[in-house]
Amino acid sequence: MAEQVLIRQGAEARVYKTTIDGRTAIAKQRFSKKYRHPELDKKLTRGRLNQEARSLKRCKEHGICAPDVIRVDKESATLYIEFISGPTLKEWISGSTDEHEQGELMDVVGQILHRMHSHNIIHGDLTTSNMIINDEPVLIDFGLSQISPSAEDKAVDLYVLERAFISTHPDSETLFARVLEAYRRDDAADAVLRRLEAVRQRGRKRDMTG
Repeated sequence: MAEQVLIRQGAEARVYKTTIDGRTAIAKQRFSKKYRHPELDKKLTRGRLNQEARSLKRCKEHGICAPDVIRVDKESATLYIEFISGPTLKEWISGSTDEHEQGELMDVVGQILHRMHSHNIIHGDLTTSNMIINDEPVLIDFGLSQISPSAEDKAVDLYVLERAFISTHPDSETLFARVLEAYRRDDAADAVLRRLEAVRQRGRKRDMTG
C-alpha cells in the first residue's frame, strides 16, 4: 500500500490521499464510536460504508458525475475511490467574477441534481464544498446518502445546499435561484420544489425560536 497523506478528518471518517491499483485515490476510513456497543457500532459503520459505495455506483450507472469506486475494504471500514482534481464549487464561486459563466455553471448543477433525484439518490450533505469542478461538476462525499423516492427528502437535500450558498457566498440568491430554475424540469421536480418551501418555513421557525 502506498503512503497515505491525511487531508481531512471529520466527525465520521478520516480522508487520505493515496495510490491503489496504480491509481491516485482517496481513502475514506470510517472510525468506531466508543460510546456505541461494539457490535452495533460495527453494523452501523459497515452499513454506512456499503451505502456510500452503492450510491456512488448508482450515480455512475445513471450518468451522474461522481468518483469511481475502486475498492471497499470492510475489515478496515475503508472506501477507496477515484481522486478528482479541481477546485470545489465553493472555491470556484469565490474566484469567479463572470456572471454569465456563473449562470451557465448553475444551470449544469441544477440539471445534475435533478438527474440525481430522478433516480431517487439523496446526497444527504449537499454543499458547495462537496462538488468539484472538473470538466463538469462532480459530486463527492456520499457518506450520509440514502436511496429514497420521497419529495421531502429531496427537498431537504436542496435546502441544505441553499443554506450552504447563503452562509458561504454573500449575495448568492440569484445563483441558487438559477440552480432551482434548471432543476425544475418536470412535474416531479415541481413537487419537490413545493416541499422545499415547506422545509424553508420550518427552518425559519427554528431560527426564530432557537
